[in-house]
Amino acid sequence: MIYSKIHSTGSYLPPKIVTNKDLEKIVDTTDEWIVSRTGIKQRHFALDHQNTSDLAFEAASDAIKKGNIDPATIDLIIVATSTPDLPFPNVGCLIQERLGIPACPALSLETACSGFVYALNIADNFIKAGQATRALIIGAELMGRLLDWTDRSTCVLFGDGAGAVILDKSDEPGILYSYLSADGRHRSLLEARPKEEGIDVHLSPSIHMAGNEVFKVAVKTLELLVDKVIEDNNLEKGDIDWLVPHQANLRIIAATAKRLNMPMEQVVLTIQYTGNTSAATVPIALDVAVSDGRIKKGQLVLLEAFGAGFTWGANLVKF
Repeated sequence: MIYSKIHSTGSYLPPKIVTNKDLEKIVDTTDEWIVSRTGIKQRHFALDHQNTSDLAFEAASDAIKKGNIDPATIDLIIVATSTPDLPFPNVGCLIQERLGIPACPALSLETACSGFVYALNIADNFIKAGQATRALIIGAELMGRLLDWTDRSTCVLFGDGAGAVILDKSDEPGILYSYLSADGRHRSLLEARPKEEGIDVHLSPSIHMAGNEVFKVAVKTLELLVDKVIEDNNLEKGDIDWLVPHQANLRIIAATAKRLNMPMEQVVLTIQYTGNTSAATVPIALDVAVSDGRIKKGQLVLLEAFGAGFTWGANLVKF
C-alpha cells in the first residue's frame, strides 16, 4: 500500500509589521475592537518589491532546509494562492525555476482560504496513484494588495505570508483522510471585485465581505465538517491531539474547538500576529507547531479551512 507522509515544513512572514495601533491612525477602528472580535493584534505585509512567488520561495526554501533534501528530488509542485504574480506562468512554475527543480507537474490552485487543504489532498492522491514520490505544497498570499484601506471591516483582518510542506511517498500512513467541498451559491458574501462599477477587476480588485453572514455560515459549516471527520474515521473527539485551523477569526476557531471538546491549549494559534493570510494560514501554523516541538511523531492532527467560494475542507494527518 502506498501512502504519503509529511517530511518537513517551512514558513515565511514578510518584514513589514502593522499593529492595530498603526491601523487606528488610518481608519476608524480601535485595538480593542479588533482584538475582541477577531483575536488579531498585528499582521505582516510584503515590501513593495516582493511578489507572491518571493514569499513562496522563502517558505519552500525553509522546508527544504529543515528537511535536508535536494530540490532535484521533488517531482510535483502545487501552490495555493489567490494572488499570483501574473495570470501566467503560474506560481508553481516560477518556484520550479528558482529552486532548480527538474521538469515535473507544477501548478497553482485558486480556492481562497481553503487552498492549502485542497492542495495537500491533491498531492496525496498524486503520490497514492504512483504519479509522484515527493511533493512541494505551498500556500502563499499577498492579501495586502487586495485591501481597500477605507473599509474598516476588512482591512484590519488580512496579512501576507507563506507556508510550505514537503510530502513524501511512505510505507506508513501519514495523510489519513481528506474531505473537500464547495458551494458557489454563497459567492457574493465574500469576493474580490472592483471597488466601483465598470472598473476592470484585473486592475483594481478589493475584498468585499458580508462579515456577519460569513461568520454564521463558517461556524455552521466547520461544525458539520469536524463531525464528518470524526464519524468517517470512527474516532472519539478526544482522539485528535492537535487542531491546526484556518486563522481567520478567533471566535470561529474557538467554536470549532468546542465542537471537538478540545481545550484551546490543543489548538495552534498564529492569528494574533499574522492575521488572515488566506491559503497560507494553515501551513504557517503547522510549521510553527512542528518547529517548536508541540506536534510530535505519532500524533494525530486535524487541519481545516473555510474560504471564499464558499470552499472548505479538512485533512487528518498522522505525524
